[in-house]
Amino acid sequence: MHTEPTAIPGLLRLHLDVHGDNRGWFKENWQREKMLAAGVPDFRPVQQNISFNADRGATRGLHAEPWDKLVSVAAGRVFGAWCDLREGSPTFGQLVTAELGPDTAFFVPRGVANGFQALEDATVYSYLVNDHWSPDAQYSMVNLSAVSWPLPPTQVSAKDLGHPQLADAAPMPPRRILITGANGQLGRALRALLPEAEFCNREQFDVCNPPQRPWKQYEAIINCAAFNDVNGAESDRARAWEVNALAPGRLAAIAAEHNLTLVHVSSDYVFGNPAPAHAKTSGYTEADVPAPLSLYGASKAAGEAAAAGAPRHYIIRTSWVFGDGANFIATMASLARRGATPAVVSDQRGRLTFADDLAAGIVHLLRSGADYGIYNLSCTGDAVGRDEVAMATFIGVGADPAGVTPVTTAQYEELAGPQAPRPAESTLDLSKLEATGFRPRNWRAALALYLARLTP
Repeated sequence: MHTEPTAIPGLLRLHLDVHGDNRGWFKENWQREKMLAAGVPDFRPVQQNISFNADRGATRGLHAEPWDKLVSVAAGRVFGAWCDLREGSPTFGQLVTAELGPDTAFFVPRGVANGFQALEDATVYSYLVNDHWSPDAQYSMVNLSAVSWPLPPTQVSAKDLGHPQLADAAPMPPRRILITGANGQLGRALRALLPEAEFCNREQFDVCNPPQRPWKQYEAIINCAAFNDVNGAESDRARAWEVNALAPGRLAAIAAEHNLTLVHVSSDYVFGNPAPAHAKTSGYTEADVPAPLSLYGASKAAGEAAAAGAPRHYIIRTSWVFGDGANFIATMASLARRGATPAVVSDQRGRLTFADDLAAGIVHLLRSGADYGIYNLSCTGDAVGRDEVAMATFIGVGADPAGVTPVTTAQYEELAGPQAPRPAESTLDLSKLEATGFRPRNWRAALALYLARLTP
């Protein structure tokens, strides 16, 4: 058994092995392991439909449904036709035709219209689909006249005769992406890159109690929701654990059941002290074992393990995020403009992550087909202490960097009171991410861009 592409991307022709003898023939019409190895998507069929066509010339179609299907012949022969009706597809309107016997099947992706004509009496046509039929689903149709059929069409339904011409056919919209935590820094950055996505705040989609959705019409969930108050997590432990540790598991269960991709955002705080030697030189790798110091860090580490329950997952470890919203850089810029002289920790080292770069990296992973798993994602550049970041911010807004007083973590706690423990080393090795073809900006360049658009 092998597959070959067609002029419509995603529409695959399958050449099946048919074993015949004096009794007739036998074939494996759907064999998941072999077909995945041959390049057929793991579309997880849930329903099989059979169309019996008594007379040659019986013609059906062309129908595009919001699900994928594998079509084949169980008896007789057909002339099949497929038309790309996917919204935004570069091959929209492209037509592919082929004759099918028992040795041929086609994988038809969502939004590609399917039709056929029976070439023999008593033809049996099979559809294996990955969603249950519903009268409420959105369908797209195109008229049978778009195809040059080998026989005069007979036994055509009134509905099929009334389908629109291609010029008037309604495109099938793509599967959706749901983004939680839409009002945070990352959620806002993603709006510019994924304007058609469904952005949800906590009231619209509570990750701790996910509402029902027609999940088969989604392709991915990007979970930006989090309990990010590191100090507050020490006192509000139950809430931090529910949002950061338990909720990702609930989303992973949804993703696993409906074959979705789950993107879950984690943190450098999954690591602790002392850092291994390689982390101090090139940064933590994705293979390093979490050893969190705080309740917040422990909840994020548990969330990673829960999110990995989705077979198709990207777990994004990031650090020191800044973007549209409240963050360390915005605070330092405000202090600098007011002439304040903050004391800033100097013995916690890492790199900034611009929310714009974080969003772009996530979209890159989703669109590039990169291997699933954990990815580090921060800006590039030199690893520095938080005090150096504060000084760079002061310089960026025209203030004297000498206004920043470097202090140790212990000294800072004497000034500000007890703090949840933080890792001394937060630098992340970006080699795995860069191997996929994405390289974030240098954090100093990103900082300059951010400060230029930051309203005084």
